[in-house]
Amino acid sequence: MTTRRAVLGDAHVDRAEAAKTELDAPFQSLITEAAWGTVWASDKISRRERSMLTLALLAATGNFEEIPMHIRATANTGASKSDVIEAFQHVAIYAGVPKANHALKLAKQTYQEMEAAE
Repeated sequence: MTTRRAVLGDAHVDRAEAAKTELDAPFQSLITEAAWGTVWASDKISRRERSMLTLALLAATGNFEEIPMHIRATANTGASKSDVIEAFQHVAIYAGVPKANHALKLAKQTYQEMEAAE
């Protein structure tokens, strides 16, 4: 949970934990342990690099729902706007322009929301 909080922030994790139900609690535990306790906790690559990989993979596979959350997480991982653009350019070449274009649209919206909240 420490890594998850460091990357996503306390407010996000607190909301997610409060929304857990008896139905999805085992699944939430699984993904928390696997994603945050193992993959994100590894020191083999930096959080910045992991952030860029995650955004590129989400976009390339069309899993757009989590892109805003991971854009917000860049404030904690050190991935810059330029890093995100580079990741999405790779998506455009290797997975398709429409996916990268949609991911970039979500990134722009999320960055605008982040700046407005400052």
